[in-house]
Amino acid sequence: MGFGVLHITNGNALTDYLNELKIEGDFLTWQEMLCEGPTTEEIETDAFFNLRKDFLLEFYDIEIAEAELFSELDVLNHTDQFAEIVLWFEYDLFCHINLMAIINLLKQKKIEVPLYLVCSGRIKGEKDLKALVELKPEQLQREYKNKIKLSGEDIELMSSLWRIYCGHDHNLFKPFIVQKSSFPYLSSCLKAHLERFPDSKTGLSTLEMHTLHMISDHTITSKRHLLGYILNFQGYYGFGDIQIERMINRLSIFYTEEENRVVLNRKGHDALLENRDFSKDMASKMIYGGVKKMDFQFSKIENKLVKST
Repeated sequence: MGFGVLHITNGNALTDYLNELKIEGDFLTWQEMLCEGPTTEEIETDAFFNLRKDFLLEFYDIEIAEAELFSELDVLNHTDQFAEIVLWFEYDLFCHINLMAIINLLKQKKIEVPLYLVCSGRIKGEKDLKALVELKPEQLQREYKNKIKLSGEDIELMSSLWRIYCGHDHNLFKPFIVQKSSFPYLSSCLKAHLERFPDSKTGLSTLEMHTLHMISDHTITSKRHLLGYILNFQGYYGFGDIQIERMINRLSIFYTEEENRVVLNRKGHDALLENRDFSKDMASKMIYGGVKKMDFQFSKIENKLVKST
């Protein structure tokens, strides 16, 4: 075992910030958004990369720079030079699905270097949940100093959750929502995941309904204005601009763009009043891991996913 530190971060912005602060070590920037699209349990395979490549191109018109990606991942073939690996991920669902994957990948590659977690969210003296890049230098340094060492049980937990995510029964997440672990935001993320399936009454997810409430309750001047609102008040999802923008466009059947104002139309008001199921209007080919979004609905009464009829 070596003496260096490998930092695996959740994006370029954080990698750049850590370099500015002269945090010593090597860096691997994990750029994926595995919270959407199909996945397989085995990560470092042609099947996995082809699935992801096809999904990102079809849904977001993103082309993967394969040479750059494989060059970045190559550091995981030389982990004997490191004394520890530090995972820098945040409180949201976006980060937690990626975190499950990276821990599973390290396990698949039989990398036994000690693992540590820096996970921001609730910060002493701050009112709102904070992303790592939003922290002041002294706050980030404190989080790094207080990083959590992950046990074998923690690694097995995340590996189990990754298997469930890649599988066909996401109700298997339910017992883990109430289980205590070294991942303080895991429960909230798993609950948020189940609630992004269509609601059994409206056919809209929790975040989609939240967006319609935003339009109803606030003076929204444009879709760009709405995008900013949702990015700031999306709770535990952690979605990026392109994901939120795609959702807003898909919700366009529920609102009208007037001069300097976005307002709900009749369908929008019907959705908020839960007058009918809009599943057919919102039909989607989206896949979450191993499950097609439209194959299930979330029942608030049963507090679980039920088969779509």
